[in-house]
Amino acid sequence: MKSKQAGITLIGFLVVLAVVAFFGYMAMKLVPAYSEYMGVVKAMNQVSTEGSDGKSLDEIRRDLMFKLGFQYVDDATIQPQDITIDRSNGNQLHVAYDKQVPFVYNIDFLLHFEKSVPLQGNVPSI
Repeated sequence: MKSKQAGITLIGFLVVLAVVAFFGYMAMKLVPAYSEYMGVVKAMNQVSTEGSDGKSLDEIRRDLMFKLGFQYVDDATIQPQDITIDRSNGNQLHVAYDKQVPFVYNIDFLLHFEKSVPLQGNVPSI
């Protein structure tokens, strides 16, 4: 009686290995950007819970940028003009920014991050 062999061939294994390596490399490039975003969210929550009574937009921006330093957010990631206050649904601290992550040769990932958190207290109108 002849036994039938089962399993993956060397070429099949190399194809599977190439696909896994591609997605692994992609994850290595993208995970730091998402962990940085989690730091931005944490800093925004800290600023929102501190209260903003009488603080101007510039003071809120300064507080947020200071807290972003503790969260290991790169200084070039978020610019002050990316931080706004949305008054349509009450006072909400709104941060929207784009991050470009180089991948291979001339291929980049463009990630868009946007988050709003409610501010406690009154923020004077400008």
